[in-house]
Amino acid sequence: MDKKYLPSVVILYLNYFIHGIGCSLLSQQVVKEMLAAQWGVGDVMTVTAVAAALGLGRLISLPFAGPLSDKLGRRISVLIGAASYVIFFIGIAFSPNIQVAYVAAVLGGIANSFLDTATYPAVTEIIYKFTGIATMGIKFFISIAQLLMPFFLGVAAGTSLSYAALPVAGGIAIGILGVLAIFAPMPAGNAAAKSESFISSLKNANFSVESIALILIGFTSTATFQLWLNCAQTFGKEIAGIPSESVSMMQTYYSAGTMVALVVTSLLITKFKQVRFLVIYPAISVVMLVLVYLVKTPMICFVGAFVIGYAAAGGVLQMATATVNDLFPNIKGTITSLVMIASSLCNYTILSAAAKMSSMQVIMMNIVITVIGVLLAVFVNVRYGSLLAKTEQ
Repeated sequence: MDKKYLPSVVILYLNYFIHGIGCSLLSQQVVKEMLAAQWGVGDVMTVTAVAAALGLGRLISLPFAGPLSDKLGRRISVLIGAASYVIFFIGIAFSPNIQVAYVAAVLGGIANSFLDTATYPAVTEIIYKFTGIATMGIKFFISIAQLLMPFFLGVAAGTSLSYAALPVAGGIAIGILGVLAIFAPMPAGNAAAKSESFISSLKNANFSVESIALILIGFTSTATFQLWLNCAQTFGKEIAGIPSESVSMMQTYYSAGTMVALVVTSLLITKFKQVRFLVIYPAISVVMLVLVYLVKTPMICFVGAFVIGYAAAGGVLQMATATVNDLFPNIKGTITSLVMIASSLCNYTILSAAAKMSSMQVIMMNIVITVIGVLLAVFVNVRYGSLLAKTEQ
């Protein structure tokens, strides 16, 4: 790694620390209860519908964010992402009703798109010898923020501060990081892709059934951890009987599992192909989800939170993204858009459906989708050698 990019890497990763707060904020039971009261709605699961709007924002912007990142450079996308995130955080904190919050969440999704299509390619271009480790570093900083969420919520509860202070602080922080990104050196992107539009890039990409399956893993892997993240605490409180004051600790176990996975997997992918983990980790998630569904005790919920954090949120989406970046080196921003479009489609459709379901039904839906992800990953692994050979040609 060129040392001149060290400040840039720090800024890019810290953006995802703030993103970690943003993407888990609406899943916290105490925050959901606060926002439900603030918006005048009775059911806390309604907040999940607003969380789904993050996926809608990503769907709207990803077809443009990826090509923009390839054509104009990573800095522009980072700045757009940071500015949009400021609006999201402030909008959620002061939203008087669910309609305003929904618009803010759409902007949060747009922010996420521009950060993704700038940061994933940028870190793989900077840390080019270990692209899988580079992208898992993004998840590591998200996990640190999520690990600290119960602490942040505890500070707010133990002082005169409202829980709304957390998104306000997040907005200020990512605004400062955006200003710093103006002056930090950033990779320019791939010059070969600068003259191509999104559609032209897709026409010249030579997609195979295997690569489409790999992109679809962006959908299934996202479903596994998003359904858990947004609905597990409700399941723990309503079904497993975890007290309200303790249920947020599921977030800590979840994040701890994710961080352990990132460290362990970063070591393992230097010795084994990262594509192999696309099968192993979702299979572990399936087993754990079935146990949670059947056993329904506080202990199994906490154990499940750690295991799902490890196996579902421990870098599967990031490794899938790194793999398709390796397979399509000339259109990294565009191909990242495709994986994230699949991820966002999941975010919007699956969470919208979950908002109308019981927590038990959500767990069952999660099991079915994760099994599909395992089958897709098995297919990709069987055909990966020929897929890589075509890329080299």
